[in-house]
Amino acid sequence: MLRTLAILFLLPAYSASAQSALSGAEFDDYTQGKTLFYGFDGQVYGVERYLPNRRVIWSFLDGDCKEGVWYEQGDQICFIYEDRLDPQCWVFRQSGTGLVAQFEGDPEDTELYEAEDIDQEMICYGPDVGV
Repeated sequence: MLRTLAILFLLPAYSASAQSALSGAEFDDYTQGKTLFYGFDGQVYGVERYLPNRRVIWSFLDGDCKEGVWYEQGDQICFIYEDRLDPQCWVFRQSGTGLVAQFEGDPEDTELYEAEDIDQEMICYGPDVGV
């Protein structure tokens, strides 16, 4: 019984890794106009809104949103954000339940999965205002 459960838990990861990486055009077709929530290790990790012209807005669900852009580099989709100019590159694959993103940096064991697709704006607070 435990072996069967272990195999069932491994199947989604295996099927996602067996899929080929999405090209930039495939990634754009899938994401544009959507707001996707990503999970990591059973928890919601963050949310990203995909805009025209390869623009994005990312938040760790804390109301602090960062604008950025993405570009294709080989089989990776790389993101540059306003507060971080070093590229964050991921390999995206499509699974039966949505996107799976494997980080291509350090640590390499970071794998995000699409947790939910909602059709509404995400919450972004304005800039910090000091006294």
